[in-house]
Amino acid sequence: MQKEELLHLHMLMIHIKKYYEGISNENIKTDRYSSLEISPVHIHRDKNAHKNALLTLGDEIVSHIHGRPLPVVTYSSESALQKVSAEN
Repeated sequence: MQKEELLHLHMLMIHIKKYYEGISNENIKTDRYSSLEISPVHIHRDKNAHKNALLTLGDEIVSHIHGRPLPVVTYSSESALQKVSAEN
């Protein structure tokens, strides 16, 4: 993987974290990621530093979500009967 791709994935992971926090009103603790003192805008840092940061941030996000109870999803038979229109 190229360094530019890692920078892009690093930025996407930051956006995923912020999006999840916004919709769930929960704060994801990222102490390990923060201790690395690197962000996607630190383009001068080497490829391995960004790879480590990306994997660390991803691990902290997944660990947080994994520790949460699964959301309850209700199913309505009415929603299954609604027709979906498609443009031709």
